[in-house]
Amino acid sequence: PKLIKMAGLRVLGVTGPKKAAKAAASTGKSARFYPADDVSRPKHSRAKKHNAPKIRGSFTPGTVCILLSGRFRGKRVVCLKALDSGLLLVTGPYKINGVPLRRVNQAYVIGTSTKVDVSGVDVSKIDDAYFARVKSDSTEGEEEFFANDEAKPAVVTDQRKADQKKVDAAILKAVDAAPLMKNYLGSKFSLKKHDRPHKMIF
Repeated sequence: PKLIKMAGLRVLGVTGPKKAAKAAASTGKSARFYPADDVSRPKHSRAKKHNAPKIRGSFTPGTVCILLSGRFRGKRVVCLKALDSGLLLVTGPYKINGVPLRRVNQAYVIGTSTKVDVSGVDVSKIDDAYFARVKSDSTEGEEEFFANDEAKPAVVTDQRKADQKKVDAAILKAVDAAPLMKNYLGSKFSLKKHDRPHKMIF
């Protein structure tokens, strides 16, 4: 095998500029030989698939959770399942507190010890792709863009409405079976002046 003396080191079996540069990087010393042409390196890609974050043990199907951020903060919701993205699928139910089927980040959710039986709820068809935004086909020109200052109202599809009714109907049966559960889900969580959250047991 060919020997190459590089930076005071004898490297066995290193031939060519790319291998020489790699061997120099591994030894931690600067190489005396530099390639005439730039050595192409693969660019860092953010499109690489990352593993979903670990779901906390307190979030199981049927757990009553408290939302801490967003437009529904303070509301109590029922956790249905954890999605592949690491987000939680929750619902109010909508008929009780107005929270629809939605995804929430577990970092902004408190899991309580209260449970609701959701064994009769089928959410197998609901995944992250279910919540993907649909691109509008209409293209606005410059005049239309500046003329319409009002925000466009969100359009809820008939499929979403049907799925919401189906899920709520199954959960409401379990809620009605438990005493005071409907009032508990309908009430809003808040802190008063002398409350100590770190000493509370949820």
